[in-house]
Amino acid sequence: MISSRERVLNYAILTIFAALALLPLIGVVASALTPAAESGPSFTWPRHPDLGNFGTAWRQGHFATYLTSSLLVAVSVVVLTAVLAILAGFSFAHFDYPGRSLLFYVTLIGLMVPPEAFVIPLYFNLRDTGLTDSYWSLILPQTAQSLAFSVFWMRNFFRSVPVSVIEAARLDGASDWRLLWRILVPTSRPALLTMAMLVFMWTWNEFLLPLVMITDESKRTAPLGLAFFQSEHTTQYSVLAAASIIVALPVVASYVFLQRHFISGMLSGAVKG
Repeated sequence: MISSRERVLNYAILTIFAALALLPLIGVVASALTPAAESGPSFTWPRHPDLGNFGTAWRQGHFATYLTSSLLVAVSVVVLTAVLAILAGFSFAHFDYPGRSLLFYVTLIGLMVPPEAFVIPLYFNLRDTGLTDSYWSLILPQTAQSLAFSVFWMRNFFRSVPVSVIEAARLDGASDWRLLWRILVPTSRPALLTMAMLVFMWTWNEFLLPLVMITDESKRTAPLGLAFFQSEHTTQYSVLAAASIIVALPVVASYVFLQRHFISGMLSGAVKG
């Protein structure tokens, strides 16, 4: 049991950390609502909130195009990663074949290699195959980047499924394919949605890869478009804050929508070895 004193101390500490996390966000929102004539680099609270900054940022920054590109890339990466991670995770969890453990640990090396280490040779490889300045130059590398974590995540979830469930399916004559897609995948919904949310967030926020691979303005992703927009509006602080909110809003909205599943997946046995 937790005493009243410990409970009060816990809530006080959590309140302090919550305030430290929320204050910068409140500052950005307040700056975005401040009229352009009153905006400045320091924190200001608008006397008369102005939503026009969002319209200005949307029109001048071409964020409709950038958000569409980011959405196309992020959704494609999530779908490809989920399918490959499910298949590989099931294989590592329930099949027995020579070199399985070695192959799994080789896959995990992807968690330790930063994108900065391979982005230049990757650019030349994709350029030689004619894939640079295309969506494929973003989708394929980011799918590969996400696979190490995703395979690890799904493998551990499949290993946490009770053996009795798998044996019962086998006794009923279920094939490996049916066992995976009809029994294991439906039960993995919290873990799968958590993985998808994390991959979506990482893909959406990726900046280095689009910067190197993309020169066509119509294929710029939202973070890259925001960087170019910032270089052109360095002193228009309220418009820049509005643009930042526009870029961050899809990730925030997806988290709010999937929050219950995200927390359930984090608290379930998805990371048990």
